[in-house]
Amino acid sequence: MRSTKVDASTRAEIREFLENKVHDCKVLVIGDVMLDRYFYGNVTRISPEAPVPVNCIEKKKDTLGGAANVAHNLARLGCQVYLSGVIGDDHHGRLLMRKLEKRGIHTDGIICGREKTTTKVRVLGGHQQMMRLDFEETDSIEDSAAKQLQAVIDKITETGLDAVIISDYGKGMCTDEMCQYVIKKAQTEDVPVFVDPKGDKWGKYRGASYITPNVKEAGAVLNCRLANDTEVLRKAAEEIKKRYAVDSVMITRSEKGISVFGRSEITIPTVAQEVFDVSGAGDTVISCFAAAIGMKVYLQAAIEFANFAAGIEVGKVGTYAVSNEEIVVALGNM
Repeated sequence: MRSTKVDASTRAEIREFLENKVHDCKVLVIGDVMLDRYFYGNVTRISPEAPVPVNCIEKKKDTLGGAANVAHNLARLGCQVYLSGVIGDDHHGRLLMRKLEKRGIHTDGIICGREKTTTKVRVLGGHQQMMRLDFEETDSIEDSAAKQLQAVIDKITETGLDAVIISDYGKGMCTDEMCQYVIKKAQTEDVPVFVDPKGDKWGKYRGASYITPNVKEAGAVLNCRLANDTEVLRKAAEEIKKRYAVDSVMITRSEKGISVFGRSEITIPTVAQEVFDVSGAGDTVISCFAAAIGMKVYLQAAIEFANFAAGIEVGKVGTYAVSNEEIVVALGNM
């Protein structure tokens, strides 16, 4: 897996956060909630009906995806998590709600406003993915659903929050109006807003505290291809801050670590090790970073913490939410 050395004082700061502060941290996640389903089987023959393999399914696994995975990461850290999104009144929606409730995630902000719940079904034969079936709608949510969500978000925000995360997967939840409503509401309560962006239309994120693209996403919004070079990314971040009025830009840089360009500039390198699966790493980064900043952990320690947790996540197969205890043990073993 990828990892980075964390000095003794930073380790102490992270441990203090995980052991004594994180349970008081209240975070609202708003975005495209999804259900990920995995069906595992073996292929031993070809179908007599058509020239396709027959997969005899032996087991299945359901996991939280999209914005729901961000919420899951926060819950595993020990935060008090509120999730807001739109699902369908269907079997997948009910599975998703049961999983959220089982993990202690507040679901008052989840409403039924779609014909179907966004779901990705993966069929694997042995260790090979054979097929993926997507159930989704990508149109913007209806005005009636948006108004209902805004009313719920008002109630959640008024209880007191430490951070808000907008998790945009391009499935229609994070409209211009919704993102601006959430950002302005958080600003009135002096709550930092963290955005995991999608696509190249970032005007809807205007006024956010932090935006967290990878190198490719940062280049796409500026209509260019960026080299993974600190000086190049510094200039790109300055343009993004100016163009979209965001306070800071955090760019995840794969094997080169994470760079944050804000009032100060910090780059945390990684030490390249074996990586099993990078899916979900971005969700781990934004959830850990937002929780830490929300609880006033100093910036460098917050970045180190997010990078360290992502190093654990990519050492797992599939989307994985890293627990508080795993991080504490890993820090102690350094």
